[in-house]
Amino acid sequence: MEILNVENLTFSYPLNEHNTLSSVSFSLEKGDFAVLCGQTGSGKTTLLRMLKPSLCPRGERSGKVSFYGTDLYENKTNEKKIGFVMQNPEQQIVTDKVYHELAFALENQNLPNNEISRRIAEAAQFFGICDIFEENTDILSGGQKQLLNLASVSVMQPDLLILDEPTAQLDPVAAAEFMTVLKKLNTEMGITVLISEHRLDDLLSLCNKLIVIDSGEITVCDETSNAIRNINKDDKIIEYMPATVRLYKSVKTDSDCPLTVNDGRRFLERNFSNGIREYKTDETVPVGNKAVEINDLYFRYSKDESDVLSGLNLTVYENEIFSILGANGSGKTTALSCIAGLIKPYSGKVKVFGKKVSEYKNNSLYINCVTLLPQDIGTVFLKNTVKEELEEVKANLDGFPFDLSGLLDRHPYDLSGGEQQLVALAKVLASKPKILILDEPTKGLDNCFKKIYASVLKQLKNDGVTIIAVTHDVEFAAMISDRCAFLFRGRAVSVDNTHSFFTKNSFYTTCADRMARGFYDGVVSVEEIVEMIGLNGGEIL
Repeated sequence: MEILNVENLTFSYPLNEHNTLSSVSFSLEKGDFAVLCGQTGSGKTTLLRMLKPSLCPRGERSGKVSFYGTDLYENKTNEKKIGFVMQNPEQQIVTDKVYHELAFALENQNLPNNEISRRIAEAAQFFGICDIFEENTDILSGGQKQLLNLASVSVMQPDLLILDEPTAQLDPVAAAEFMTVLKKLNTEMGITVLISEHRLDDLLSLCNKLIVIDSGEITVCDETSNAIRNINKDDKIIEYMPATVRLYKSVKTDSDCPLTVNDGRRFLERNFSNGIREYKTDETVPVGNKAVEINDLYFRYSKDESDVLSGLNLTVYENEIFSILGANGSGKTTALSCIAGLIKPYSGKVKVFGKKVSEYKNNSLYINCVTLLPQDIGTVFLKNTVKEELEEVKANLDGFPFDLSGLLDRHPYDLSGGEQQLVALAKVLASKPKILILDEPTKGLDNCFKKIYASVLKQLKNDGVTIIAVTHDVEFAAMISDRCAFLFRGRAVSVDNTHSFFTKNSFYTTCADRMARGFYDGVVSVEEIVEMIGLNGGEIL
């Protein structure tokens, strides 16, 4: 049974000469689990918001969106059967307590108290949030907040659930748990799911339909297996695919395409030899001057709360890219705020270029020295257009690797999450920092843009800039970093060179490492697996 049908949907934002969406057409059957993927700025968020009229952006619209055969914009009563989970967990939570959040929408529908109690009790059990049922929402981790958002939408008993990059701010473990619950909703509750995501490694094996959007147009809409079968190695879509698919498309084989890590492991074992097993790297121990020193750092946000940082020790050297990983709530963002002088620890020291942060007077810390690009990217924007934002800081776009010309007349808040990241990067680089601090810099970016972003960071490093990045994106960290640190309960429990760091981890590691471990040791990327296959006589495409 068809639940959603989109016909020739076209949309353009005000003052924008180009259409953000052009003649978009696709349909979903009841019970589908569909993944929408595409390049940053391709129109994913705009398309998803147009499937729920109350979230539709302002602009010129044409075409038709039908829900159960009825035009959704002419009969909006059906909209209550469509749930929507946003990318940023903070933007969707509106109450102070977990149980209030679960009850909020139900109370607005004026449902009987016994019905509300029954629904939220069921949701708390199903989503495993009974232990935080009475907690304040502002103290929850990112993963807990997003799970609460999903639960709060699910108590409305939607028939269609739309999610816009819901794991963008979640660590790998929390993201996997979120996807498990989402698939459970689909298979056990019969809820149709349409999800936009850049992280497809753990998702593609769960979905039965793949939709690809490019420059506002649908280029692929097919069953997942058919879509993957028809992808060529040189197609742009290949960059969006999981590590298993990219590996499959890089080598010559008669086997079926693997989708999961287990399938990928068997794929390697059955098709290739491993006489040469260990991948050799030229990683070295960093030497030189210290850019940042953190010694026995302790911090808590109030006297009544536990320490967020609990004896943190870290050293970052000049001209290195240093990534910090760890679960939501482990203290990563707090550590960055201490380095940037935004908060003051109650014990311990932070030095920047050998000088205590507290000794930098009259904002001298931020004058060609330290610049922070925050996780909440919206706080960077103060003007009505991108052009005004860049002009304010005299940003020079010559040589900037992203073409921002098509965004100049747009309001920053009308941009996709990825586009906001790119504009913010251009803005902060105008300050010519010696230390660039990035908090979740790849949130909302597709793999193509991540590679370009990585090349920018490496060029900045070559130009003498030290880069410290907090990220949940283990693939990106493996791509850019000289060293990585893992934070747990406010302490750095491991610091190592990138290959050693990831190949010693079991959960916070790349899909390539999990797939090849024990067959090819020391690899952290698909490119390195392909290199090892070639060294062992395999045929590379």
